[in-house]
Amino acid sequence: MATAAVALWQPREEGLREICGLLEQHISPNSDQCGIWQQLQHYSQFPDFNNYLAFILAHAEGKSVEIRQAAGLLLKNNLRATFSSLSPSHQQYIKSELLPCLGATDRTIRFTAGTVISVLVLLGRLIGWPELLQALVRCLDSNDLNHMEGAMDAICKPSFVILHLLFTSWFAVLPRTTCYGAYRADIIQICEDIPEELDVDVPGLSERPINILMPRLLQFFQSPHAVLRKLSLGSVNQFIVVMPTALFMSMDQYLQGLFVLAHDSSADVRKLVCAAFVQLIEVRPSFLEPHLRNVIEYILQVSKDPDDEVALEACEFWSAYCDANLPSDGLREFLPRLIPVLLSNMAYADDDESLVDAEEDESFPDRDQDLKPRFHSSRLHGSEDGEEVDDDTVNVWNLRKCSAAGLDILSNVYGDEILPTLMPLIQQKLSTTNDSAWKEREAAVLAIGAIAEGCINGLYPHLPEIIAFLIPLLDDKFPLIRSITCWTLSRFSKYIIQGIDDQNGSEQFDKVLIGLLRRILDTNKRVQEAACSAFATLEEEAAEELVPHLEVILQHLLCAYSKYQRRNLRIVYDAIGTLADAVGGELNQPKYLDILMPPLISKWQQLSNSDKDLFPLLECFTSIAQALGPGFSQFAEPVFQRCINLIQIQQLAKVDHVAAGVQYDREFIICSLDLLSGLAEGLGSGIESLVAQSNLRELLLQCCMDGGVDIRQSAFALLGDLARVCPVHLHPRLQEFLDAAAKQLHSSAVKEAVSVANNACWAIGELTVKVRQEISPIVLAVISCLVPILQNAEGLNKSLIENSAITLGRLGWVCPELVAPHMEHFMQSWCTALCMIRDDFEKEDAFRGLCAMVRAIPLGAVSSLAYLCKAIASWHEIRSEDLNNEVCEVLNGYKQMLANGGWEQCMATLEPSVLHRLSRYQV
Repeated sequence: MATAAVALWQPREEGLREICGLLEQHISPNSDQCGIWQQLQHYSQFPDFNNYLAFILAHAEGKSVEIRQAAGLLLKNNLRATFSSLSPSHQQYIKSELLPCLGATDRTIRFTAGTVISVLVLLGRLIGWPELLQALVRCLDSNDLNHMEGAMDAICKPSFVILHLLFTSWFAVLPRTTCYGAYRADIIQICEDIPEELDVDVPGLSERPINILMPRLLQFFQSPHAVLRKLSLGSVNQFIVVMPTALFMSMDQYLQGLFVLAHDSSADVRKLVCAAFVQLIEVRPSFLEPHLRNVIEYILQVSKDPDDEVALEACEFWSAYCDANLPSDGLREFLPRLIPVLLSNMAYADDDESLVDAEEDESFPDRDQDLKPRFHSSRLHGSEDGEEVDDDTVNVWNLRKCSAAGLDILSNVYGDEILPTLMPLIQQKLSTTNDSAWKEREAAVLAIGAIAEGCINGLYPHLPEIIAFLIPLLDDKFPLIRSITCWTLSRFSKYIIQGIDDQNGSEQFDKVLIGLLRRILDTNKRVQEAACSAFATLEEEAAEELVPHLEVILQHLLCAYSKYQRRNLRIVYDAIGTLADAVGGELNQPKYLDILMPPLISKWQQLSNSDKDLFPLLECFTSIAQALGPGFSQFAEPVFQRCINLIQIQQLAKVDHVAAGVQYDREFIICSLDLLSGLAEGLGSGIESLVAQSNLRELLLQCCMDGGVDIRQSAFALLGDLARVCPVHLHPRLQEFLDAAAKQLHSSAVKEAVSVANNACWAIGELTVKVRQEISPIVLAVISCLVPILQNAEGLNKSLIENSAITLGRLGWVCPELVAPHMEHFMQSWCTALCMIRDDFEKEDAFRGLCAMVRAIPLGAVSSLAYLCKAIASWHEIRSEDLNNEVCEVLNGYKQMLANGGWEQCMATLEPSVLHRLSRYQV
């Protein structure tokens, strides 16, 4: 039936001519692209439009290759969106036209067809297209270069195509708050899934596809054609992570093939050999162990390959080796030869784009491509162990950065052992003062920063001299030396602050501080960026030590604020926000506010509600509001109202962007929610009048039920903050807030978004202590979610475990009659979690709950008495006198209850340190 349908469809000449004409205009740089795209979209409404595109790609011999390629690429994009909705006959037609293209005489057509085929495999899986495997095998066995190359390109392509598709599609819709780490994991998972598709049973085939393909691919390692060697090796490399049986059983042949290809004349092949060794050392190091010395020797040689891409891939090996937890002795003997190679690679290459960027001073306007995507981290209540956003995520990874990263990780593994080899090389490079050697000096400064953490013990006695040497380099004539010196000094921030009590150390801190502030006002944009970032790092370490310098710091930062362009302005916001976090309430003085606030408020008023430059300003205001506390009240009303407006506009834009007048962007909501949290934290009950006069409650409830993980995360953080300072305004929708929060604790929700579960759990705890008995309708539902979290704590987010323990205790404190009957099911895991929590008022609340439950049903904790004792012993000091007395009563109550020797038996199981701490409670 499908074959008949395929045979029946034929393009109409008129339609073919019109579509080819549009494609020709589409690839012309001088045409009306928008208008042409609209016409193509109009054609896409016809059910057989994709058939025309497939026909043009496969058969339009009289048309240019560019037009046929454009048809193929448009087909690829259309299929991503519409393939599942196409009729089976049209699906079959498209597939049938693509397969012969694998052997097309023109490489562009072959590769374009391979790309479309890869998308179809991604969408429908191989099991839905058995003819594809047959066609691939025929091509591989054909001895025709075009057919072999086309087939192998299609096999090799899926992971690369998927990466391209994911990045081009996800970055268009990614929540801008998203940390790259989570998406990187998704990408890796999908790229693993596609190779796994070949390792499944397919109906109609006598053996799995991978068993048919693997021997052929390995055979092509010996091909006289470099392109086939490259494609076959790239194809096999895709399977290293999933390691199908076919590759596992052929591992000796594969490794022998790698050793033969290691010195291939093609740089592309050598690069893939290095990539294979890196993947093997990461996921299957046991395979390399018998050959490790030879592999290390080889990688050492190609780490200085004349082709930078080969050298880059080789240098990835050193970090991978250290991360694989292999014996450090295996690499130790190579360090004296490896370290000079890494240091040499750390010098800027002549074609490094940074060399061009570094020539731009502040008179050059920022280009659109200079404005890197920014990623806001939603508020997370609890332990500060979340994943940080890497500012370099979107920067180009190159040999210089990879080599520096390798040196960094080597210093962390081998510590001071590398200094006898490295330091003479650094000193030699720094001693060359002629202008032509500035790149060598810059690389030496980079190396000092790279080893700042790993070699600190060996460097520590010499730090005053090292820092004294670096400070003058802040004024070097070469901007990239000035910028790298800022970064390297920031790497020693902790130790610069540690020496501040000594007079010499204090003077050196002042010099570093003033030196960085001077560079913040540098005329070079690259130096401005480095200095601001370095200063923010110094601020975090210095904290209250900055107070005597506040006025001069603010003057410099606000001077920079007035002169910086958009890209670096974002970093100034970060430096101001970090300063507010560091000095807190010390900022709340008229002389400082008169410098700080007018420029920020002026910018706040200038920016429209759709201007993304609001994001860093909102974050900056969040830190300032928290630092100033009630002192921010004079600025609070317009800031609060702007946040409400931003949330309203974006919630409307989500359903009707025309009516809203802006495109939907969830980050406006997230940043606004987080600033409102900052206001609640800073103003305390002073925010109540603002909340009372607004519709925040209704907006917040919508956000708590939003489909966006990051919006819910910030929404529940704000819910908890409002519960602390003005719970009365949550009352009209209290049960709906509680139900929404409780849903986030179901096991499936926790797996999907642990950060949301964490904040929801914390918010429930905050509401519990404020609304008291009104929490009772959801108590059992919440407990049924919290207990599995505590019982399966291994591998879970530490903050979620702590908040679960605290909230469980607060529920037990407020509703002991509901919680106590179940405590024998969770007492051990709960007490274990309580031991992890630092002394504070939240831990006090949890122990009030413990005491209330034990008073209600004393027998419920008898079987877990040793765990209870350890939890009590985890306190350094209970500052609340009444809680201290309650704990004494609990312990003495059990001592009397178990007077027949049970108490002594329990005490005998406890460690001496626990017994010593329990002695404070008169037991």
